[in-house]
Amino acid sequence: YRKGKTPRRPPPKKPSSNQTDPVGVYCRVRPLGAEDEECCIEVISSTTIQMHTPEGFKTNRNGEYKETQYSFKKVFGVSVSQMELFEHVAKPLVDDLIHGKNGLLFTYGVTGSGKTFTMTGSPGQGGLLPRSLDMIFNSIGPYQAKRYVFKTDEKNGMEIQTEVDALLERQRRDNNFSVPKTPSTRLKADPEIADMIKPEEASKLDGVDDDSSYSIFVSYVEIYNNYIYDLLEETQEDAIKPKPPQSKILREDQNHIMYVAGCLEVEVKSAEEAFQVFWRGQKKRKVANTRLNRESSRSHSVFIIKLAQAPLDADGDNVLQDKNQISVSQLCLVDLAGSERTGRTGAEGTRIREAGNINQSLLNLRTCIEILRENQMCGTNKMVPYRDSKITHLFKNYFDGEGKVRMVVCVNPKTDDYEETLLVMRFAEMTQEVEVARPVDRPICGFTPGRRHRNQAFKDELSRRLEERGGPIDPGILPSLPSCELTDPHDDITLPRLIEALKNRQRVKQMLIEDCSKTANMIKSVLQELDTGLISKDNFIQEQNGKLLEKDRIIQGNKAEIERLEKKSKMQEHKIDILQKTTKIFEDDKRSLQHELGTREQRLQRELSEKRRMEQRLHGVISDTQFKWEKECERRVNALQLEMQNKLWVKDEKLKQLKAIVTESKTPGRPEPPPQDRLPPKRSASPSPVPVCCSFHFTLQCPVDSPHVSPKPESQSGSAASDEEDEMNPRPVCPVPSRSTFLSVARSAREEQAAQDSMQDYSSPSTPTRTLTRPQASTGTSVSLARRRTTTPVRPLHRRSRSAGGEKWVDHKPSSSMDLGTVLQPVIPNAIQVSAPSEKALSKCDRYVLTHQEVASDGEIQTKLIKGEVIKTRGGGQAVQFTDIETLKQELTTVPRRKRKSSEGMSASGDGALTDVETRCSVAVEMRAGSNMGPGYEHHAVTKRRKP
Repeated sequence: YRKGKTPRRPPPKKPSSNQTDPVGVYCRVRPLGAEDEECCIEVISSTTIQMHTPEGFKTNRNGEYKETQYSFKKVFGVSVSQMELFEHVAKPLVDDLIHGKNGLLFTYGVTGSGKTFTMTGSPGQGGLLPRSLDMIFNSIGPYQAKRYVFKTDEKNGMEIQTEVDALLERQRRDNNFSVPKTPSTRLKADPEIADMIKPEEASKLDGVDDDSSYSIFVSYVEIYNNYIYDLLEETQEDAIKPKPPQSKILREDQNHIMYVAGCLEVEVKSAEEAFQVFWRGQKKRKVANTRLNRESSRSHSVFIIKLAQAPLDADGDNVLQDKNQISVSQLCLVDLAGSERTGRTGAEGTRIREAGNINQSLLNLRTCIEILRENQMCGTNKMVPYRDSKITHLFKNYFDGEGKVRMVVCVNPKTDDYEETLLVMRFAEMTQEVEVARPVDRPICGFTPGRRHRNQAFKDELSRRLEERGGPIDPGILPSLPSCELTDPHDDITLPRLIEALKNRQRVKQMLIEDCSKTANMIKSVLQELDTGLISKDNFIQEQNGKLLEKDRIIQGNKAEIERLEKKSKMQEHKIDILQKTTKIFEDDKRSLQHELGTREQRLQRELSEKRRMEQRLHGVISDTQFKWEKECERRVNALQLEMQNKLWVKDEKLKQLKAIVTESKTPGRPEPPPQDRLPPKRSASPSPVPVCCSFHFTLQCPVDSPHVSPKPESQSGSAASDEEDEMNPRPVCPVPSRSTFLSVARSAREEQAAQDSMQDYSSPSTPTRTLTRPQASTGTSVSLARRRTTTPVRPLHRRSRSAGGEKWVDHKPSSSMDLGTVLQPVIPNAIQVSAPSEKALSKCDRYVLTHQEVASDGEIQTKLIKGEVIKTRGGGQAVQFTDIETLKQELTTVPRRKRKSSEGMSASGDGALTDVETRCSVAVEMRAGSNMGPGYEHHAVTKRRKP
């Protein structure tokens, strides 16, 4: 067993009709309020308007203002009259209403575009609603039924009462004062609605069925905040605690037509009475004063005109008492509230809620129209969301084929409404593509047409003949008998008078019988002739029916072929749309791939240039490494030579001492000297090593061209700069080592050299170093600190950051910044980090720093920190004054930077001769402070690669 879904209720069965009509959309342009305002709408023909983009709005890609054209069924300019608008728009709907068909007419547009004026009008310039009422009553006035003959059953249906029941209903309502009476036509009209239509502009429909009886019912509701309220409902006013009006609900009748349950329907007998009922409800409608409109409609108003008609009986006197023969048609005149933007209207509180509900209901109407259009054009079967809004749920039957739909789009040509008018135009253009099924004609009742006129003509002719023959005026009443009372037995007047009266009555009766027999014979002969003609006509009709059946089969075949071709055309159009969309997608993919290909080609070029730059760097590193090892081998050879000389010198000294002892022991008579340690004299063949001072200092040079830190050895003691630095920075005096010290110095030198060799083997000579370059805005000089693994790290001077105080900073760092990973990074405490500066962040801080990255001339990425002070302006804002720029840059130690020779052309005086700055600063000696030993550590700088 498989649980299934609840089956959906089948839709109501509608008469099959393949004929459809598109939604008729008309456009009306309102005149400009002031002459100096700019106009953005131009009427170029009777069916087309053109919109001009005003200055200040976005233009198209070519830099020109975009102009668009929109077509309608008919366009009414600023000089069109209300009568001309009614003739084209509402008059066909009134014609359909009298012939038993439904109609829907609504006005649509932005707020202040003239929708209410188009629907209602003003004194002397009546709108569509009063003109429709006037035309209806001018057409059916002589054929109206008496009041309460037609009665509503409160379920969107009609009932028929007899003349007696209708009379009793009128008497009961007249005597019941609690029931509100409809305004009488004899009362004085409201001056606000008087003279809405001029007498010469009255309209009347010809060809009204005079064998039917008519009655008009009107109702007036508004949809406010998606709730339905009855504007004609009479409520007892309570001054102390007034009750809010009760909202109504929508229901579906037995014919699946939506209606407002519990809505008051008032029977009216004249156009003035109907319009007074409308004006009574109009005064209760929700209106408000906004920035764009003094009396802006805050709700959708729906005025429903319901026409009930039923055929007369066979005699043509009374209405046929058959409920199934009643035909009910209605015309809905809808004045939609204008769409608006709260930013332009300046709405607050309740106005914002009203505007939101208005825009939401109009959006639901647009959504329903879009889905209807898609279902009809693409053959889909999407569900139309009528229930999302009351305005669409109430009129869903019209879009399903229950009547014609007309829309009047009202536009204001001023430039302030340009953007909203564009949306209205697009909606109107889409609405014209929706087709609604054409309603079918009502069935014929089957009685002889012209019953009313023939019955009235028969009565008039009979009365005329009786008058000519001296008979009674009223047919069917014989001459009255004279008085038959006998008061005197000798009365000879009464009886002869009675006899004469009886003879007259007999003569009239005989005349009537003769006339009746003559009429009957004539009717029989006419009927026989009609029967003969009817038989011949029946035969002819059968022949024609046979031909019609054949034609119908041909028509059905053609219709089937047309439907097949239409479906095929729709499918082809749908496929074309899909292919166009697919082509657009492929073109977008192609452009994106071409852009990505170009980006990758640029990236490849950058990688190739980077590769070439790295190859050059690697060649430089290789040459530097080769040069370094050559120097290292030379240094080791010199050290070994020095060690061997020291060993030879020690051995020579020992031999000299031994020789002296032997010589002294052989010399007789010479006293033996006391034992003491003496220093043997130096030999010229193997000179002793010169002791090197135990301390040295570094000088920080800041030239613009070469910002590097270089150690300056103490060997340049002869220069004036060294003397001055010695005076400013006193150094500890290095004691002269003894003979035994040199052995320890050599041994410690070998151990230190072995340690350095192991460290150099461990660390790659091509390891890049990172340099922090910080340009100062005040001096324009830069200081760079280099750190190498093979040399002793030099700790730079500490510089306190300006942001380390109690100041609060705005750290503006874009989201696209890259972290270079340098040693020195800016640390800004108490900073507000933002990716885009804002007035709120600037108001809380007094300093500002911007992180900016760009590519330097050597291909490396350098980061600039642009600092400034936040200054409060006189107008209450904040301004930033930039005062400093710091640069963070990453460099490699193998970059060739050739130093200028301090002494060119000087010949080397031997191994280790100091000929230039590079040679003089390549060796440094370090020892512990306070030690009286010889040099403990010896450092050699890496010689830079020369340019080829």
